[in-house]
Amino acid sequence: MALTHLAYFSVAVLLLCVTPQGFLGDMQGAKGTVLIIGALGIWRYSWAVLNFSRALVFKLRVYPRWRKARDARFAQSRARHHCFFMVTSYMVDQDTTLPVYRSIFRAAMAARDGATIVASVVDGMDERLIRDIYRAMNIDPNHVALVIDRIKSNGKRDAMSQALRILASFSPTHNDIMVFVDGDTLVPEDIWARSAPVFTDPKTGALTTDEAAIIDREGAFKDWFTLRFNQRQVMMCSMGLSNRVLTLTGRMSVFRADLATDPTFVRAVGQDYLDHWRLGRVNFLTGDDKSTWFWLLSRGFETAYLPDVQSRSYETQPRDTFYDSAKTLMVRWFGNMMRTNGRAIAMGPRDMGFFTWWSILDQRVSCWTTLVGPTSVIITALLGTPIIIPLYISWVMLTRYMFCTYIAVFNREWFPVTHPFILYFGQVAGAIIKTFVLFRLDRQKWTRQGAGGGGKSAIPFYDRLKMAESTAFHALGFAWLTLAIMFLNTLE
Repeated sequence: MALTHLAYFSVAVLLLCVTPQGFLGDMQGAKGTVLIIGALGIWRYSWAVLNFSRALVFKLRVYPRWRKARDARFAQSRARHHCFFMVTSYMVDQDTTLPVYRSIFRAAMAARDGATIVASVVDGMDERLIRDIYRAMNIDPNHVALVIDRIKSNGKRDAMSQALRILASFSPTHNDIMVFVDGDTLVPEDIWARSAPVFTDPKTGALTTDEAAIIDREGAFKDWFTLRFNQRQVMMCSMGLSNRVLTLTGRMSVFRADLATDPTFVRAVGQDYLDHWRLGRVNFLTGDDKSTWFWLLSRGFETAYLPDVQSRSYETQPRDTFYDSAKTLMVRWFGNMMRTNGRAIAMGPRDMGFFTWWSILDQRVSCWTTLVGPTSVIITALLGTPIIIPLYISWVMLTRYMFCTYIAVFNREWFPVTHPFILYFGQVAGAIIKTFVLFRLDRQKWTRQGAGGGGKSAIPFYDRLKMAESTAFHALGFAWLTLAIMFLNTLE
């Protein structure tokens, strides 16, 4: 690893040496580009430093005291805190289902005041396997109740809303908690003990935890997920300082049980939608975690983050190549983000706090600012001087290495030399995909399902018209961005 990192820096230095002597002094033909990249760099890196600083303050100072206060309050409480689990499984192989449900049953048995599990499944084989696991673990049915909801394959939202209605029949109270779990995620055994004290604060509506991916195959896909979850830990710690995270992760999050069974909450999960001025009524297919998050945000509830509790999910590469797999997943993730953050921005900063509101606004703005640097370099290389290219590549290599170093130190694990390249790929490709879905909020598709856009059946004329409009608006947006960059590049 040391040799690969040494080679990395050698390449960065060689690229700097390619730059002619005195070029940085006069920057002939590239002064505008350097000024643009420098100004944007100051803004973006200041924002990164702010989030890094907030994350450190939260993790090292605020969270330990925050946790201690809630644990002390919980220890004095005599209330019962039942633990409900809502588990959704679809097209999960048996080798994954077996350890996942074992972890769920162990966590349920560890819940002091009992647990109720509602598992939503489509396949009869899954139902039989889950019941076999339940019997094989010799679980006391008086302490842990299991309900299996066998449903038709109508999507995750329908499965969740039906499971929540079943859970509502148990009349959970404001002291009870409910764990939302995907059928490919391992649950920490102490999830009840770590989560129940958090809800002694009546302002807290839900919490989410650290995440890790289980990927057997080495390669870029695994490195990408590792870096992504390490970045997530930093950003979530920063948002945790405000007690309002930006998403309640669908893999595993914990809710106050009476809120999760509120009829309006169940309706938001099952039938969320967006009325768009051009696309009309957009019914949400994916993004249930954003719907639950927005329901709590719009009602003034806080959402906590637990950096020292971790769920682990089995991840498989959905496509043959890394690029196709990353693109497929990012289209879904960022589509969910863009469909929800517009209405969150419209709420304003008064109730959620300025930092949270600004972070949501930054999700929309950053997809354009991220593209300014590479676009400006390409224009300058074509119309001015190509010397800007090695200089820019060296700049990218050094700055992304710096970011990866901080992320690694924060998470206490070193990184492979692929991470700086993957970080830059994620930023630029992610920005392109964000702009794509921003103009196509009606395009949705699950990774494991054929529902949503992209089918081979005949497309109605009105839908083809909307697709053409989306392409035209997207092209117009890029045209305005390019013209603005070309104008700024003329500045001396």
